[in-house]
Amino acid sequence: MTVTSAATAVAEVRVLGVRHHGPGSARSTLDALDAFGPDVVCIEGPPEAEAIAPLAADPTMAPPVALLAYDLDHPSTATFWPLASFSPEWQALRWAQRHGSAVRFIDLPAAQVLAAAADRRSETLEQPDPLAGLAAAAGYDDVERWWDDLVEHSDREVFAAVGEAMAAAREAAPPLSPGAVDDRREAHMRERVRAAIADGAARVAVVCGAWHGPALQDLSLVPAEADRALLSGRPSVKVAMTWVPWSSRRLAAGTGYGAGVRAPGWYHHLFTHAGPDVVARWFCEVAVVLRAGGHTVSPAQLIDATRLAEALATMRRRSLAGLSEVTDAAAAVLGEGGSAPMALVHEELVVGTSVGAVPADTPMVPLARDLAVWQRRLRLKPEDRTLELDLRRAGGLARSHLLHRLALLDVPWGIPLDGRGAAGTFRETWQLRWEPELSVRLVERSAFGTTVEVAAGAYVVHLANGEAGLADLTRLVEGCLLADLPAALGEVMRVLAGRAAVHAEVPQLMDALGPLARARRYGDVRGTDVAALDTVLRGLVVRITSGLGPACTNLDADEAAAMGHRLQATQAALALLAANEDAANEETANEGTAGHEPLWFRALAGLVQGPTVPGLVRGRASRLLLDAEQLDAAGAGRLLGRALTAGTPAREGAAFVEGFLAGSGTVLVHDRALLGLVDEWVAELPADAFTDALPLLRRTFATFEPSERRLIGELVRRGGAGAQGDAELAAGLDEERVRAALATMAAMLGVEHGDRR
Repeated sequence: MTVTSAATAVAEVRVLGVRHHGPGSARSTLDALDAFGPDVVCIEGPPEAEAIAPLAADPTMAPPVALLAYDLDHPSTATFWPLASFSPEWQALRWAQRHGSAVRFIDLPAAQVLAAAADRRSETLEQPDPLAGLAAAAGYDDVERWWDDLVEHSDREVFAAVGEAMAAAREAAPPLSPGAVDDRREAHMRERVRAAIADGAARVAVVCGAWHGPALQDLSLVPAEADRALLSGRPSVKVAMTWVPWSSRRLAAGTGYGAGVRAPGWYHHLFTHAGPDVVARWFCEVAVVLRAGGHTVSPAQLIDATRLAEALATMRRRSLAGLSEVTDAAAAVLGEGGSAPMALVHEELVVGTSVGAVPADTPMVPLARDLAVWQRRLRLKPEDRTLELDLRRAGGLARSHLLHRLALLDVPWGIPLDGRGAAGTFRETWQLRWEPELSVRLVERSAFGTTVEVAAGAYVVHLANGEAGLADLTRLVEGCLLADLPAALGEVMRVLAGRAAVHAEVPQLMDALGPLARARRYGDVRGTDVAALDTVLRGLVVRITSGLGPACTNLDADEAAAMGHRLQATQAALALLAANEDAANEETANEGTAGHEPLWFRALAGLVQGPTVPGLVRGRASRLLLDAEQLDAAGAGRLLGRALTAGTPAREGAAFVEGFLAGSGTVLVHDRALLGLVDEWVAELPADAFTDALPLLRRTFATFEPSERRLIGELVRRGGAGAQGDAELAAGLDEERVRAALATMAAMLGVEHGDRR
């Protein structure tokens, strides 16, 4: 197309209608640019990107990346323009930089896009996919397969054909509403092309989505005055723009990305290894992934899979084996008859796990720049992987501090994979996954500081002084200890102490105890001064134990169940503190948190005798006392027998059993007297009472391990609920094998055979 501007300049304009993230489109774009040799390359994208476009030439810039624009006044209002190595727009940008051509981005400004973000949904038209109609007309039921055959696997110049097809599709599509966003986008594109010509460009290449191509083919069809009138008076905001890393996974259509493709990894392979051996190379990569995953793949299988994929393409009348062919061939030859190998190939190769990188001098807010410095210092790339940390090493501890600080900032780059139990005191396992939205979150949190450490501390204090509840405050305390933020810890502790002193709700005090106990334990491990924690803990335990009785009376079924869980969690927290005291010296223990458990056991004993305490709570308190060796088996039997007497309603007795067994039937397996009590009580229930108690009993026994249920059933079937059952069970044992098993266990435990320790 030849265009004459108002200044009598003559320019030739070539429109290249592409598919976003299409390897065939990218190759065709490069070929067309080589043949045309434009002095200006106009690319569909926000004009604000022109200022940072030169960074794409930096050798440290590695796709996939994205342009990020955000509202300076409201950073959470942001949008991305992702680019992969196989995106035609990316290749057009790099071509222009290599050949010294000017680059212009011609889509609507990001300032207008973000201003209209709140109204974007109303501007989105519910119209059918135009490509679907074209694919159906060509005899395809899969749009992506049709496009692959037409463009991605074609070695011919197809822009003219694509333009004609899109023109036909636009004619058949429903008309747009006046002032629709697509109309404004195309008006702005035409205006930007006109401006390039007015500035003296002789050859202008326009790289845009194929749908927009027909609207840009002839600039004279729409008067410039009409385009300017359509664009005038649009609201805008102040924006900042930068480059951020993107990921192959986020390019996939399955993540909700509108312009996404099904197989980013496959498309990257097609673009990188274009040629007759592209399928063979793919199966070589499949072999590497499968072998790394523990699957056996032989060279002969790779040859068979390659031949099968090519044969399938011939049978299906395709010019080249596509994703469906290589997937079917891999499943048939390499799949081992299961889904696991193909799931691994899909995750690692078809979608891909690559994460892009941006240059160090990319515009960033100071907080993001500080994070980048720490990432380089600690050798942590923004990538997807599992990270094992040894907290006894300086590097591991520093990495842990960084990840916990980011978690406090609500920038969850790392997710802890396992709890920090006694065996894992000095180890942490994290799943790292960098999401592009985290870049926006860093911008939002930059108001709290210019470094990760300062911003995390300030943000924690901000939360503590806000509407955070008591349990939330204790979690912040734990977070401050794990993130090594002593200044913020002091402020949070001050707020926590004040609120705990006046807080009257015992259930919330119990919820707060667990995080504080963990903080006390792991504060010691990390060498943190926890004296302030001890003061708060002592106050919490006293208030919990003194108010536990009234808090457990007159509860409905749901409240009783929740209180049962709280009793269990509170005892676990106190046991953690007691274990910590045992590991400390006597002087530290006496000055710290000693004396917690006796108070707690006395409070539990009071619940057991409470006439207005629900049966489930009394049962749970009895079991906790038994587990802590504060109640012997005979005492537990008396409590259970009292709860299961004929004078107690069946439903109340079943609730006591539910609380007492507490998700584990081990106590019934090892104490046949208790099993006999339960068995006798169930057997003697009248029919209507049994029906009433059955739902609770089924719920109780459903929580047991299958092996526990099986053994209990076997004992009851044999009549083994008591001494007779013990004798019958012993009579069925092979004494020689028992002695051998005991000797083996003694050797494993390091004790003499026969030692009862």
